[in-house]
Amino acid sequence: MTIAVCPGSFDPVTNGHLDVFTRAARQFDRVIVLVTGNPAKKTGLFTVEERMELIREVTSDIANIEVDHWSGLLVDYTTAHQVSAIVKGLRSSLDYDYELPMAQMNRRLSGVDTLFLMTDEKFGYVSSSLLKEVAKYGGDVAGLVPPAVKAAMEAKLQ
Repeated sequence: MTIAVCPGSFDPVTNGHLDVFTRAARQFDRVIVLVTGNPAKKTGLFTVEERMELIREVTSDIANIEVDHWSGLLVDYTTAHQVSAIVKGLRSSLDYDYELPMAQMNRRLSGVDTLFLMTDEKFGYVSSSLLKEVAKYGGDVAGLVPPAVKAAMEAKLQ
C-alpha cells in the first residue's frame, strides 16, 4: 500500500490545496492531509482542530483521504505511519526554493522522497495568508476556497 502525506498549516485550506489533495489521491492508495503546527498554540485564523474539520468536510467525497495533525518533525511522522512519499504543491519558483532544502533534509533523515505537484494555474497566486487579508477587509474569496471554508472565514471575521 502506498501512503502519501500532504503536510501544511492549511489556515485556511484553499481550492489550490484541494486540487493538490485530489490529484495526490489519484496516485496513492492513501493520502493523509497533515495539519502541522502545535495544537496547544492558538495562532492564525482557525485552530488546528477547526482546520482539520474543514479539511474533512471538503474532502469527504474522496474515499482515500484522511486528516491528521502533527507538531513534531515530519520525518518522525512519516516513519511512524509508513509513509511512502511527501506531496507538496508548488505555485512558483519561490515555493520550490523554499521547499527544496526541506525535501532534501527529509530524504536524508528518513529516505522518504518529496513529490512536487505544480499548482493549477488558476490558483497559482492564491495563498492562505493572502486570502485571510482579502477576507479581513471584506473582499470576496468565493471560488478561491471551498464554500464551507468561505462561510467559516466569514463567521470568524464578523
